[in-house]
Amino acid sequence: MNLPTMPQPEQSEVGSTGLDDGGRAVGLLAAAGRFPLAVAEKALTLGRPVVCVAIRGLASPELEPLVRRCYWTGIGRLGRMIRCFQREGVREWMMAGKVEKTRYMNGRWGVWSCFPDWRFVRLWHRRLHDKRDDSILSAIVAEFEADGLHCRSALDLCPELLVSRAVLTRRQPTAAEWKDIEFGWDVAKEMGRLDVGQTVAVRELAVLAVEAIEGTDRAIARAGELCPRGDFTVVKVAKPRQDMRFDVPTVGITTVQSLHNAGGRVLAIEADKTILLDAAQTVALADRYGLCIVAR
Repeated sequence: MNLPTMPQPEQSEVGSTGLDDGGRAVGLLAAAGRFPLAVAEKALTLGRPVVCVAIRGLASPELEPLVRRCYWTGIGRLGRMIRCFQREGVREWMMAGKVEKTRYMNGRWGVWSCFPDWRFVRLWHRRLHDKRDDSILSAIVAEFEADGLHCRSALDLCPELLVSRAVLTRRQPTAAEWKDIEFGWDVAKEMGRLDVGQTVAVRELAVLAVEAIEGTDRAIARAGELCPRGDFTVVKVAKPRQDMRFDVPTVGITTVQSLHNAGGRVLAIEADKTILLDAAQTVALADRYGLCIVAR
């Protein structure tokens, strides 16, 4: 996906999309990845108008023709995000897409590198007891709620993105791989309970890598570096008390490619709580590489 690299206009009114502009629009706060596009595409097929607030440098410009109106904003402009939705009469909104915390938290200037507005600064330094994902996202949702904007799960609009229980690929796990899946599942659930990460890599009942702030793909790559022989299993699960409005585990073509590049052989995900993007293409790529994807 091509991410915007040039400055975007503050507001872009898009031509007719076939949506019913007489109906109340739903808001979409869009970050990186394919998920925001999938949500906008589904809304378009349902005739539901969407007002998108797209995070500059993360969200794809491909969103513009899919929505009624698209506003571009910096990631630290919390007040502007709220005002954009209010200006368009939005009462319900969804969030979709990925934000890499390493990009905004651990640089030389920390969170100040995203040029935050006063509302974001107040949230970051006065209202957060810690900087875990759930804490940050819950605080952001509370800010929107305080202004009458109710957060809904994007999966209310497109529940078909959640994977069903099955072995999705032609290749089945071996007996040893099933043992690694079971072992990794318990470890991943505990990491999720602590809100550290949702992914672990396992081989022969030993943990190779645990996802933290770096994200799933880099955790998989690290597992490959630590286990050059490959043939390991990656387990990705939802948190025990997963809030389906945000940070829902998501896999797709990129995940499969990362697993193949690192030498992994199995991807185990949680059925009914994991988003599988571009399902047909993702499974086809896994079959091509001889990998196994299990939703359990």
